[in-house]
Amino acid sequence: MRSFSRRLKLFLYFSVGTLVALPLLIALPQHATPQTPSAPIVASLDPAQSTVHWTLGSTLHAVHGTFALKRGSLQVDPATGKAAGEIVADAASGNSGNDSRDKKMHNEVLESVRFNEVVFRPDSFTGKLANSGESALQLHGMFLLHGSEHELTVPVEAHLAGDHWTGSAKFGVPFIDWGLKNPSSWLLRVDHLVNIELELKGTLQSSPAR
Repeated sequence: MRSFSRRLKLFLYFSVGTLVALPLLIALPQHATPQTPSAPIVASLDPAQSTVHWTLGSTLHAVHGTFALKRGSLQVDPATGKAAGEIVADAASGNSGNDSRDKKMHNEVLESVRFNEVVFRPDSFTGKLANSGESALQLHGMFLLHGSEHELTVPVEAHLAGDHWTGSAKFGVPFIDWGLKNPSSWLLRVDHLVNIELELKGTLQSSPAR
């Protein structure tokens, strides 16, 4: 009898304790996973706060340079995976810090007087786009260089915060294989691939927070 009474007391003790603790557990903050926005996002680029860096390897040393961005806007639809817009760089702004080398780049390779813009136009993306914070995406589209379009997929790290966004990307452009003149000489051999690094900033015209 004493054993039964003791078990009954223990049962009542734990039952009452559970009922008391349950509301407290419900009230505790929950760590929710980032939500994917359901509406399309429209983002504009701020060229003054964005940069394009490029690196070209050679048999002697790597050449580093920059391009200036002219304008840009992006639209991505998380519901469909579609993308639109364009990122436009000024081909004539290419600068490696060496006047003779840059003259050859503009006159013989880029022909930047004729083809004064380098453009990436996305058409779709894969990856999960978060409401805010970090997202890793694969942005697919067409890359316009020297008057010809080429299919390209660019890995992008994006960060959304309020009405602002930032993005970074690293990818290679096989410019010689795409038909541009090979600037190599008997003394200097350059790689067929130029490495591009983008650091982008801008504002969200249509954001998840809105």
